[in-house]
Amino acid sequence: MATKTPWCAVAATVEVIGGRWKPTILFHLKDQPRRFNELRRLVPGITQRMLTLQLRALEQDGIVARTVHNSVPPHVEYSFTRKGLTLGPILDAMEVWGEANGQRRRRA
Repeated sequence: MATKTPWCAVAATVEVIGGRWKPTILFHLKDQPRRFNELRRLVPGITQRMLTLQLRALEQDGIVARTVHNSVPPHVEYSFTRKGLTLGPILDAMEVWGEANGQRRRRA
């Protein structure tokens, strides 16, 4: 008989913001809205398709908002929603932890 795994809030959070690309995308959106190509330049190694998929997932989870500006030429900006803004302290804590403990990974 299979046992049911209890719900874990940390695992639920990591499911939304985890992965190879999402933490870096969120870090760059934390302080200001960004255009698609700006994010693409800021996230080394990400393809256009992968950035699109990651932003769509974050949008579906209510973390990121996509705003189309009807200017000439038109442009799109991505920014945190109210829900996304609540991740600010978590991202700040992750940055502090990474600065203090990530040195070994960078050297490896």
